[in-house]
Amino acid sequence: MLPSEYAALVGRLLTWYDTAAAALPWRGQHDPYPIWLSEVMLQQTQVATVIPYFERFMAAFPTVQALAAAPLDDVLKLWEGLGYYSRARNLHRAAQMVAQSGFPRTAEGLQRLPGVGRYTAGAIAAIAYGEPVAALDGNVIRVLTRLCDVADPVDAPSVQQSLWQAAEALAKASPPERIGDYTQAIMELGREVCRPRNPACSTCPVQALCSAYAAGTQAARPVKGAKTAIPHYDYAGLFVADRAGRYLIVQRRPEGLLGGLWAFPATRAAPREALKSCAERALREGLGLPTHAGEQVFKVAHTFTHFRMTLHLFIGVVEGDPHPEVSEYAGFTWATPADMDGYAFDRANRHAVIFLQQADKRLF
Repeated sequence: MLPSEYAALVGRLLTWYDTAAAALPWRGQHDPYPIWLSEVMLQQTQVATVIPYFERFMAAFPTVQALAAAPLDDVLKLWEGLGYYSRARNLHRAAQMVAQSGFPRTAEGLQRLPGVGRYTAGAIAAIAYGEPVAALDGNVIRVLTRLCDVADPVDAPSVQQSLWQAAEALAKASPPERIGDYTQAIMELGREVCRPRNPACSTCPVQALCSAYAAGTQAARPVKGAKTAIPHYDYAGLFVADRAGRYLIVQRRPEGLLGGLWAFPATRAAPREALKSCAERALREGLGLPTHAGEQVFKVAHTFTHFRMTLHLFIGVVEGDPHPEVSEYAGFTWATPADMDGYAFDRANRHAVIFLQQADKRLF
């Protein structure tokens, strides 16, 4: 695709978007708050998954001021199930900054907010403020690599630089009053037409300008770099109950993976460490509880971005009344399985909660 074709491409995209645009709850407005919220939620998450989360979030926190004033626990609870919980923590921190100083009105200023990178800043600035800046997400990358028939790995620095340059040029070729529409149009094209598999080339509004379509290489674009093996780790922990039938749960420290979320006490097993020994160590090191691991009653696998894990939970037996002492966690509490619906858990531990809720009787 030549620079001289940029204006033609933008025109075709806008014509298509005027009739094909999906009705999404964050569209048709210029308020940066819902636009920002939607863009953060959409990172590595599909639109159909995001819509109900977005609607619940906006009902609970209709303004950025309401979000800023909310306890982090409430924010994480509403985010539960979306994954990538650092997004929620950064969103909360950024809301507190915006509530005091207002929304930055440029992509450069927006990038100073926690968790707002170049793509998110560009999308907000273009849609909310009409700034002619690029928003290069995975959908747009796919569209551009096919339009230009890019044969090099898309994660190569030189390719990334070229894609940003092309995206910037397309944004500047857009009508000033429709920068936001163009930004949403090219993202929607990648999501709905120029799909990763089986692209709908026959219905693509820019097919005539697509070099990959002309060469028959669209299925091979974009070219991905070599994948590295994803490691697997075992985590082991315990279900520990008190005499009232409440179970011990812990809250992770705010920093790090799954920060601020609740879980059953567990830790990562060392190489060749027996899972029962690991589970006992989790309670001893994390809460100062010498505990005996009994029968394993729960197991679930989960995949994160950079590793896979299996969580193993055993029945924990503590002599006398357990009195935890927090050392590795932000806090702890005792909760019945029914009460646990009020706490924010990661996906694996939520499965453990459901297991307890569906058990015919107490484990012990």
